[in-house]
Amino acid sequence: MTIRFFFDGVSFQLENKRKISNWLKRVAADEGKKTGDLNYVFVSDEIILDINKKYLNHDYCTDIITFDNSTGDTASGEMYISIDTVKANAIDYCVDFCDELLRVMLHGILHMCGHKDETAEEQEQMRDTENKYLRMYLN
Repeated sequence: MTIRFFFDGVSFQLENKRKISNWLKRVAADEGKKTGDLNYVFVSDEIILDINKKYLNHDYCTDIITFDNSTGDTASGEMYISIDTVKANAIDYCVDFCDELLRVMLHGILHMCGHKDETAEEQEQMRDTENKYLRMYLN
């Protein structure tokens, strides 16, 4: 029942770990889930590309790869987040890096709570849900 943060190949430190952990637990609870072991691993583009190739057969960088080990009503798993891609996306979307990082972290746990984003409709629902929970964090 722990949320942990790891850093591999990046000179990045996450601020407000306790506040973020509490927020992610509230999100899971609002989605009807308990939090089990959740590991957020912050990596470089190089590392996420290797993971994407090895486990998903995708030859491109992405902001997050989620390995969902959830069972029943408990959200558990590992999320690999590319700090490089999050930074680039923040610039592309004209948003603050910290806000984009929170969105990506939230995106991972929402997948573990059963949210999908394969269709346009699911993507819109995911974005609406992300916006709701981002407002919760910021208030």
